[in-house]
Amino acid sequence: MKLTVFGATGGTGQHLVDQALAAGHHVTAVVRDPARLPQAGHPRLEPVVADVMVAEAIVDSVTGRDAVVSALGPRPGGGDSVCADGARAIISAMRAAGTRRLIVVTASGHIVDHGDGPASRLVVKPLLRRFLRAGFADFARTDEAVRASGLDWTIMRPPRLTNGDQRPYRTSIDRNVRGGITIARADLAHAILAALADPAAIGHSVSLGY
Repeated sequence: MKLTVFGATGGTGQHLVDQALAAGHHVTAVVRDPARLPQAGHPRLEPVVADVMVAEAIVDSVTGRDAVVSALGPRPGGGDSVCADGARAIISAMRAAGTRRLIVVTASGHIVDHGDGPASRLVVKPLLRRFLRAGFADFARTDEAVRASGLDWTIMRPPRLTNGDQRPYRTSIDRNVRGGITIARADLAHAILAALADPAAIGHSVSLGY
């Protein structure tokens, strides 16, 4: 596939680019500083310097691509709506380019559903929402924008991210993974690529955890 990745220099984004290149995909990495791409110089990697918050600046980077992935995360000092604002700009650019397949990473922590156990639903999640209010509100706005996009979307909802090695993990469609409180960034990247290859993931959220 021809993929465009936003957030390619982040923890998850770097794993995603590594795994996508290893699988033979062509990757366009939209970044602010290409020097931060460890894969620089790879023949199937195209770094593009652009501001993800400006839809007009990223139309070319999503034109002619099979899929677009946003692994954007909060920026230090970047305000409380980085992920939502970025998602809106990406959606606008994709509509202009005629590109339809979109995967966006948010989180499982801001969503309480029947996949959660009682302790998580009644104790852990309320505490998380209290102390991480701004970030979770940003994710909720991101979810809303993606669901209303009219694109072929999938929302990935990981729990707390770690830098661990890849190992077997669980996934769940449209509900949280019970007891799945962590996931390695490498496994999240693996799950993103799996969702891209699975038409059944379109129009759904995918939660994951160990």
